Amino acid sequence: MRIRPDASRRARLGFAALALAAPAQLPSPALAQDAPHLSVEGPAVVLTNVSFSLTLRTEDGENARYSVRSAGGRELASGELPIRTETSVDGLRAGRGDLPFTVRIDSDQGSASETVAAPQFPGWISLLPPLIAIALALIFRHVVVSLFFGIWLGGFFIAGLDPLAGLGRSVDTFIVPSLADADNASILIFSALLSAMVGVISRSGGTRGIVEAVRPLATTPRRAQLATFFAGVGIFFDDYANTLIVGNTFRPITDKLKVSREKLAYVVDSTAAPVVTIAFVSTWVGFEISLIRDGLRIAAEQTPDPALASALATASPFTVFLSSIPFLFYPILALLMVALVIVTQRDFGPMHGAEVRARTGGGVFRPGSQLMVNSEETGLDAPEGIPLRWYNAAIPVFTVVVVVLLGLYFDGRSAAGPASLWDTFGAADPFKAILWGSLAGCLVAIALATTQRILSLSQALDGWLAGIRAMTMGFVILTLAWSLGEVTSQLATAQYLTQILDGNLAPELVPVLTFATAAVVSFCTGTSWATMSILLPLVVPLIVALGGASGFETGAGGELLVSSISAVLAGSIFGDHCSPISDTTVLSSMASACDHMDHVRTQLPYALIVAVVAMLFGHIGTSYGLPPWVAYVLGVGVLLAAMRFVGRPVPARA
Repeated sequence: MRIRPDASRRARLGFAALALAAPAQLPSPALAQDAPHLSVEGPAVVLTNVSFSLTLRTEDGENARYSVRSAGGRELASGELPIRTETSVDGLRAGRGDLPFTVRIDSDQGSASETVAAPQFPGWISLLPPLIAIALALIFRHVVVSLFFGIWLGGFFIAGLDPLAGLGRSVDTFIVPSLADADNASILIFSALLSAMVGVISRSGGTRGIVEAVRPLATTPRRAQLATFFAGVGIFFDDYANTLIVGNTFRPITDKLKVSREKLAYVVDSTAAPVVTIAFVSTWVGFEISLIRDGLRIAAEQTPDPALASALATASPFTVFLSSIPFLFYPILALLMVALVIVTQRDFGPMHGAEVRARTGGGVFRPGSQLMVNSEETGLDAPEGIPLRWYNAAIPVFTVVVVVLLGLYFDGRSAAGPASLWDTFGAADPFKAILWGSLAGCLVAIALATTQRILSLSQALDGWLAGIRAMTMGFVILTLAWSLGEVTSQLATAQYLTQILDGNLAPELVPVLTFATAAVVSFCTGTSWATMSILLPLVVPLIVALGGASGFETGAGGELLVSSISAVLAGSIFGDHCSPISDTTVLSSMASACDHMDHVRTQLPYALIVAVVAMLFGHIGTSYGLPPWVAYVLGVGVLLAAMRFVGRPVPARA
């Protein structure tokens, strides 16, 4: 999941106070009638001894100062409060008996105060909604019910353990804001438009045409999977576009050659975020560079060494990003693992059973599975007798890719001005570009079908609507996954995990422990971008303080610093990659028309073995002097051995 950390979305990331205003205390009669107004925004839930923030604002009063006191009168924070400016009071902690807090403002105009009272729970409570939802989904395979139960559990805690009020909070506090979010709405509309385009293509015979055109080349399951893999690597500029285009385009081909939907979803998912993470030009680059810049700035302000501080403050964040790419062990090894699985045609774990089922005539998806897209009896079949022309599918898909790339370039150019290509792409709004691309693809698909008189305009629009209807289940699950992510944000799950995993460390262990921390946080929250946003500003100053940036100022060191930055990025990708509540995982299931939990269960063993190899040879090995290229050689060797001795051959034919 990608969440841009701008000011309008601080509540979702936990950087500032969560947007639930604390109840205001009525002004005391003793206060002056023209006493200054004070508004306070506090957290929905306070976790015992876990840091949280308050946001204060006043509209009037000169020389205003604020103070925050516990229920026992102990002063927790104080400072100046500028007029008409939000002031964030960070780093507050509440022990048992400290609530409610009293926030007081004193100015030349008088005084005012408000109380901040919220339900208080032990920190481990924040882990229950995502973990229980994930466990229920894995055990019972009813993902909609499981996700909604996790959302209700979050509402139950926020409502002070009131089950009926928690049901209301599930809708008004979590589901509605998730749908109202502009970026989330963009993803839903993009998915709907792309699915609608596929509907028109299918009705016009383009899907069958491209299957017939590729048939001489993709004559075996291995070749079909390789074609899917190379398409996934080729669409490197955006993970959402990658997932939906590749899955929808190649599903008819892999179905024809009896490749399981689970395998297709794995290939699609494992070539989306990993390749976008390491690409020089993508919708992720600007975001990652901005976080690296902030981390370097914070570290420069905190280090006592003037030379090192100067080097950190003046270092190019893009250069540091380029230096981190060889240390992105999980994304790179994940791509290599996909290639090994395809070339060897061996599988292990639940994936082997899925592939054997598909090849031996048991169906490309499990009987009784809950498909994310209703690919059966959708009304998308082409009428008999129409010409099957491959370019009626290829041209709309190509249009989407070209328009998205051009949209990224021109939108980034208008935002960044004259700049390098990667800076231009980094400054672009990817959500605008993918919407433009999917709309253009729809218009081109309809135009091709109608101008060739394959379909009437009414028939083309029927196919367009049928494509949207086929995605209904996917939209529901995607919305619930976002809503559960909102639950983890308001319960400060990421902050709690980061706090309990923090401690005094040997600098050589920082990269591997950072990877593990990022993996756990992103798995439980379903978001890689928010995990990066939380951890990078913490990890960069930490590794500098522990001496991991020694030599960075002369250009002859700093490998641990670069490795730690890579560990945050890679660990965030791994956790997001495996999490059932991640939107990219849901989108992969949607694009592949696969049962969502079947996709998670079959992909997880592959992701875990790659993560273990990445930590062992990559983050631990290189921290103790192993060259990165040797780590990759050893890692690939272990993955090959796993495929040879653990994996079992999959029959090539039924």
